[in-house]
Amino acid sequence: MLRLCIPCDSVARAVGADEVADSLLREAERRQLPIELLRTSSRGLYWLEPLLELEGPEGRLGFGPLTAADVPSVLDALAGNAGSHPLALGPVEEIPYLKSQQRLLFARAGITRPLSLEDYRARGGFEGLDRAIALGGEATVAAVLDSGLRGRGGAAFPAGIKWRTVREAGAGQKYVVCNADEGDSGTFADRMLMEGDPFLLIEGMAIAGLAVGASMGYVYVRSEYPDAIDTLNQALRIAREAGYLGANAGGSGRAFDLDVRVGAGAYICGEETALLDSLEGKRGTVRAKPPLPALQGLFGLPTLVHNVLTLASVPIILARGAQFYRDFGMGRSLGTMPFQLAGNIRHGGLVERAFGLTLRELVEGYGGGTASGRPLKAAQVGGPLGAWVPPAQFDTPLDYEAFAAMGAMLGHGGVVVADDSLDMARMARFALQFCAEESCGKCTPCRIGSTRGVEVVDRLIASTNAAAREEQAELLRDLCDTLQSGSLCALGGMTSYPVASALKHFPADFGLQTSEADQ
Repeated sequence: MLRLCIPCDSVARAVGADEVADSLLREAERRQLPIELLRTSSRGLYWLEPLLELEGPEGRLGFGPLTAADVPSVLDALAGNAGSHPLALGPVEEIPYLKSQQRLLFARAGITRPLSLEDYRARGGFEGLDRAIALGGEATVAAVLDSGLRGRGGAAFPAGIKWRTVREAGAGQKYVVCNADEGDSGTFADRMLMEGDPFLLIEGMAIAGLAVGASMGYVYVRSEYPDAIDTLNQALRIAREAGYLGANAGGSGRAFDLDVRVGAGAYICGEETALLDSLEGKRGTVRAKPPLPALQGLFGLPTLVHNVLTLASVPIILARGAQFYRDFGMGRSLGTMPFQLAGNIRHGGLVERAFGLTLRELVEGYGGGTASGRPLKAAQVGGPLGAWVPPAQFDTPLDYEAFAAMGAMLGHGGVVVADDSLDMARMARFALQFCAEESCGKCTPCRIGSTRGVEVVDRLIASTNAAAREEQAELLRDLCDTLQSGSLCALGGMTSYPVASALKHFPADFGLQTSEADQ
């Protein structure tokens, strides 16, 4: 019997995975060919989706990207010389894009069925939870501290410090909240993990809850991820029935349970305090800090807030040890990061590597350059509020401190690539308009400054006089400083990044003299 795998990931389905699966079943039935078709997670090699894999004694052979019309010829090839098919990729694990990665978070990606506890356990699932229960809360927090794990979001704050703060906070009720409101452009790692390996997130949150003394947790998912929401809800039911959640979570003798909450599409709810307001049933509005959520968070009680990738890193740290995790990365940027390649890119997909590879290795080595074939102009790293990095800086290592030193950020690891046809003045305007539309309105720099910024860019673009253009450019720089220094949260504060970087590196797009780049 042929054992075939095709992803049920929403991106794979969007490009025809369901149709390929249906065609396989129909054609196999017509030929009276016994097959077992498994719907697995995605490898994250999205330019090859739909990717069909044939399980064999020497590993899996890949075929892709397939259409339903390719199915008969693939089955013909499988009956003879499989490698002769024009869409044959050879052993999937040997594809250079995948072979050179260092997958910890996504070690099961493309291999296991998302809702199979059997698959999850067979590949190390719940070993971290068992270890955490054996160690106890204090030693678990110490392990997270020792690992050097930092939040996989904009601030990159040391996770262990948050854990220790929540654990030491005196309160009868505490919470763990997962920020799964993945709204940055070019990012999809959270969605991939929730759809493809939901038990990993559940295990990470259970470890966190037991360690800090929380009995309840919430996963706040953006409404645009219906497949992830459905998969998570099913996984929670399965985990609860298996005893990993509930009154005796994982056999710990303590209670911890989880629930899913769906956002309403506001980008600002990706900011942790606005997210907490939304969870409480209020309009998502940024809170002033202090008090910190670790002390007064959800419903005014101590709350541990992390994003998906941070919480999903925890089971690996507990199962393999803090030192194992620290062996990946460089400087203070330890572990691995799932970088996401999108935009005008030939080989878009997920690349999990230890911190320290360069942006050039990522964009040109893995991504293969632009899909259009035109020269690279820039890559925006860190979402819609990330800086535009020109090719001259592509040899910078992907490291929190290295990027901060050049006025950029890694954020959630999204990398959106652009060729030389992109107008950076229009992109600067877009960033300011985006901020104006998504602002919660609580602070003046963000609420008013973004709107005035759109007007300044419009005047700059429309100016025909060089002196007038320079006057507007200087005003725009001052406005960026105000946004960065005076905003209540990162939405306003980081809107300056794409605007200032576009002005600095691509002055010609604004009609400015090229010497502007040296200022």
